[in-house]
Amino acid sequence: MSDIKHKWLTAFEERLQNTDLSFDEKKSYIELLTSLLDGLVDSDPSGQYEQVAEVLASRIFSHHNLLGVIRQQAAELDAVKRLTYNLTTNLELQAVLDNVVTEAMQLVKNARNAHIYLYQNNSLRFGASLDGQGERNKELWPPRPDGVTYKTAQSKETLVIENLREHALFNMMSEKWHGSMISIPLMMADSVIGVMNLSRWHVGSFSPAEQRLLKLLADQAAIAIINARLHEAVSRQALSDTLTGLPNRRALDRYIDHQVSRTNRTGRPFAVLMMDLDGFKNVNDTWGHSIGDRVLHDIAAFLLSVSRASDFLARYGGDELCMLLPDTNAVSAVQVAENIGQRLSGYACFLPDGSACRLGISGGIAIYPTHARTGADLLRSADEALYRAKKHARGTFQMARGFTGELQMPNVKG
Repeated sequence: MSDIKHKWLTAFEERLQNTDLSFDEKKSYIELLTSLLDGLVDSDPSGQYEQVAEVLASRIFSHHNLLGVIRQQAAELDAVKRLTYNLTTNLELQAVLDNVVTEAMQLVKNARNAHIYLYQNNSLRFGASLDGQGERNKELWPPRPDGVTYKTAQSKETLVIENLREHALFNMMSEKWHGSMISIPLMMADSVIGVMNLSRWHVGSFSPAEQRLLKLLADQAAIAIINARLHEAVSRQALSDTLTGLPNRRALDRYIDHQVSRTNRTGRPFAVLMMDLDGFKNVNDTWGHSIGDRVLHDIAAFLLSVSRASDFLARYGGDELCMLLPDTNAVSAVQVAENIGQRLSGYACFLPDGSACRLGISGGIAIYPTHARTGADLLRSADEALYRAKKHARGTFQMARGFTGELQMPNVKG
């Protein structure tokens, strides 16, 4: 019987070599089977030792397979937990997209790269990417209208390509396109809001577990993208003036703090123009606030249209507007102010009786870091200069005073 026992133990060890068990786990299973086989010496008078040994070995392997399934399910649950956490802790759209491709690369063995595209109005726009070397957000080229990504978006179905070189969609591509790929639509109800592509180096299908987790990631990603867009829209509303459509005071405060940090880092100054419309009170008193609101809206739109692309125009309050000029010194700020005054003098909006309404403008100019140490102080300096203009030289821009007192510029006519 010892020879039969040795034969079964040897065969069992060989079968264990083909599993992914650790050394300690293999050792434990061998010890378990040895113990069970030793017990058969006294309990097998009928001599059916081989049949019983086969049953024992089969049950041990069944236990191992069951354990493997349990471990796979536990790994998937951990992945689900991680995906949910990582995709719901940030509401910034770009951060969400970056997290999606990061998670995708972790879910598949030998992943080469992952891309995500946003789909809107039948058009794809690059969102994010990550490759195996850790390089982010590098788009090789836009998706082809007849390529994989558009096909996935339009069909609303997952596309698995086991061998890129043999697939019709890649027969015109260079030889560097090899391996396999999966393309998954990001769906919200029946609408496609994006497409996630993931490729890997070797050919072959993606395992059921990989496909299951990637589709779960796609579902989570779709929800996270919608939430990020809603957050973006709400934030935009919170930072916009409802009357003029310009950024509001809160947005201005944020932007000026950003510019202060930028100037402190680069040494390049910036300017603030605080502006007030001359004659606007008369419009309100004569025609009422609804007409005054329309006039203010039209003039704000006009000033925005004649400003430079880099300038930031906001409503400060009432009929006061504030323009922030990045990378602008005192001389350039004076030139911008003069141009605004000249352009506005030739602009007219029309009142209900058909008459033309032409308003003048007065303003204050302040330069950072010449006139203030902080963004809030800079706005106060510009506002004080505006007050001087309104009181003593209506229709002009006055330069701020204080702090260094080095740039006492002449009055600027509006």
